[in-house]
Amino acid sequence: MEKRAFFKEKWLPYALLLPQLAITIVFFYFPTVQAVYQSFLIEDAFGTSTEFVWFENYTHLLSQPEYYRAMGTTLVFSAAVTLLSLSSALLLAVMADRQIRGAGVYKTMLIWPYAVAPAIAAVLWLFMFQPSLGVVARGIRALGIDWNPLLNGTHAMILVVLAATWKQIAYNFLFFLAGLQSIPKSVIEAASIDGASRTRRFWTIVFPLLSPTAFFLLVVNIVYVLIDSFGIIDATTGGGPAKATETLVYKVYLDGKLGGDLGGSAAQSVILMIVLVALTAVQFRYIERRVHY
Repeated sequence: MEKRAFFKEKWLPYALLLPQLAITIVFFYFPTVQAVYQSFLIEDAFGTSTEFVWFENYTHLLSQPEYYRAMGTTLVFSAAVTLLSLSSALLLAVMADRQIRGAGVYKTMLIWPYAVAPAIAAVLWLFMFQPSLGVVARGIRALGIDWNPLLNGTHAMILVVLAATWKQIAYNFLFFLAGLQSIPKSVIEAASIDGASRTRRFWTIVFPLLSPTAFFLLVVNIVYVLIDSFGIIDATTGGGPAKATETLVYKVYLDGKLGGDLGGSAAQSVILMIVLVALTAVQFRYIERRVHY
């Protein structure tokens, strides 16, 4: 039997929805519409002159090799952070789900990084991997590796990937651990009685039952890498060296805030939004088919 909620006053449900609708319209829909409109304009940094140019900003943007380079950088960065953060969080969640001594302390320490702001996390990793003063950098140099993320683009990419992964692991860990604890223990015990090894139980029972959580985290992590990683890149490398860590979201900031190309940066943000929506739609269209609810 389906349960429904009834309100004595007809206006009450609308009043309850009004604050959330207002926040969504003001902080999501209005900036989106404004960005789309601004992408068809050419205006100076002070807003004193404006010219409507239709798709000129898009055609100019798509003709720049630097933009495609930023796309490639974003692809590498997104794949690395998503793969590392999800796999590491799943491993930690599986270990934390066991009956171990001090499990509460262990879980609490794994959750702490999520409370750290992205810029602060980036500064912490920068201090550890700073070529001349960093503790970890000194150890790397002692191994004979000329570590220098300030000059080497590959080293800089490794640094931002590690910082972004460390920041996101705690979020993924929370959901993976909750998903593991919701799996009926009787199912796993039955498989154990039938002689299934621990590895076989994980891949044939645990992971399929955990697939809805994994699918949700896949979508969230891609959004995180494309949008929320801005603070880490800005505080760690500033997009350098030689634009080696310049992702799409950071290029929007560089061209708009620092370069003064407001129309071009708005066009970039619209393309980034389209890419993000398309990736999410593809995930729900093809990957969700393999999810077992």
